[in-house]
Amino acid sequence: MSLTPDNLFGIHTRALDLWQRRTEVLANNLANADTPGYLARDIDFRKALADAGGGAGNLSLQTTTAGQIGASGQAADGALAYRVPTQPSMDGNTVDAQAEQAAFAANGVHYQASLSFITAQIRMLRMAINGGQG
Repeated sequence: MSLTPDNLFGIHTRALDLWQRRTEVLANNLANADTPGYLARDIDFRKALADAGGGAGNLSLQTTTAGQIGASGQAADGALAYRVPTQPSMDGNTVDAQAEQAAFAANGVHYQASLSFITAQIRMLRMAINGGQG
């Protein structure tokens, strides 16, 4: 059995990619808060993670150039959906700036948690390789 990031860090490597993609989507929503007719979007994290190959036997496609089948971000785009507005504005914009800011902050916490887990795993591996010597 070969060691891959998925073997070592579990679901956290995929989660980091999705948290990063969600940050971009939420930032785009905030940037378009005053754009008439703009429809807020978000990522269904559970669906995106399942689409990214949550099963142990699934292999994801790797591409070397843009435009190839399976290009980066494909799994996250499949889970990208329009957000249901709580109070749509008169101009058709569905961005709720306060909700987007709260989601952006929570997303940052999730990203940091996955990153902390991976960092702890790396420290543990280094300790095992060095025989317990810092």
